[in-house]
Amino acid sequence: MKISGVDIRPGNILEYERGIWKVAKIQHTQPGKGGAYMQVEMKNLQDGRKTNVRFRSADTIERVRLDTKDFQYLYAEGDMLVFMDKDTYDQIQLPADLIGDAAAFLEDGMEVMLELWEERPISVQLPDQVEATIVEADAVVKGQTASSSYKPAVLENGVRVMVPPHIESGTRIVVDVYERTYVGKAG
Repeated sequence: MKISGVDIRPGNILEYERGIWKVAKIQHTQPGKGGAYMQVEMKNLQDGRKTNVRFRSADTIERVRLDTKDFQYLYAEGDMLVFMDKDTYDQIQLPADLIGDAAAFLEDGMEVMLELWEERPISVQLPDQVEATIVEADAVVKGQTASSSYKPAVLENGVRVMVPPHIESGTRIVVDVYERTYVGKAG
């Protein structure tokens, strides 16, 4: 489906220069002279390259629709991750760098969504939020104001997050996987 250059939004998947690109950031710019344009930061989903491209309103670009399929994470094997198709029980191996930093939050049996382009997996979506246990939390520094003071803590998977002062070691919390931020106590 063709879209205008000014209709590009973050998260869109575009076909550009014979590659598949995911839009990371956009900035609409209206210079004093000349027409307005959209400055688009994109990441290539096949090889990981990043680029910045200007699209004018007269430009059209192909927007790609990806197929999505539910998979279950099974285990890591070296730098490869093994997933199982929940419908057919077929197993596939994907490189860990396809997930990026969010791979630290993968747990055995976790349900994930694979995005497929022409039957090939090009990205893995984890749940936005997961529960994790704090294994190490710094002591609160006396005299800090309670409103803005967060302290560093380490989760069971080794990821460091900032948590409110009342959170202690051993507490189960909810963490945003992609922002790596504290959301709340686990209920």
